[in-house]
Amino acid sequence: MTLTPRVRRGIFAASVAAAALALPTAALASSAGTSTAANTTAVHRCYQSELRAWLGIPGGAAAGSTYYELELSNVSSQSCTLYGYPGVSALTSGHQDGSAADRTASHPKTLVFLAPGATSHAILQITDVYNFPPSTCQPVTAGALRVYAPGDYASLIVPFSFTACGKSGPVYLHVSATIPGTGIPGYST
Repeated sequence: MTLTPRVRRGIFAASVAAAALALPTAALASSAGTSTAANTTAVHRCYQSELRAWLGIPGGAAAGSTYYELELSNVSSQSCTLYGYPGVSALTSGHQDGSAADRTASHPKTLVFLAPGATSHAILQITDVYNFPPSTCQPVTAGALRVYAPGDYASLIVPFSFTACGKSGPVYLHVSATIPGTGIPGYST
């Protein structure tokens, strides 16, 4: 049987497509026993018990707001991942002050791989609550931030004193998605 040039090109294109589909499968199979940044499929999501939350200080200020790096550090002996936005709210004596943080799209959501000792960042914007009418905000002094890792239902507490809205309504906290960062200062495994 003689193959025409058109049929040969079709067979060649089909074999290239099949190879392209098989290559990622073979690569995953060969690295199944490792736990590297390139192979995070076997690494679990980070849980509250494996993390410490803290603020990178000093914060930068602009246009009636102060910006902080909200840090989530892996303090466990296992690698884990974060994906999405942390939940953030202000606390006074264990009670939430005003509205929880709104999400900002300053960084796209990306899978963040955290090896032991690694840290991820999210940008936390705290708006000066005196920009809101006192009757709608009811300013109070918050004593901490409650932080939820993306996808977790248990919170971390970050001691931090700042002026917050005591009344729900005005959104004075904004948080970005987590992004890769560096290690914890002074931490070694």
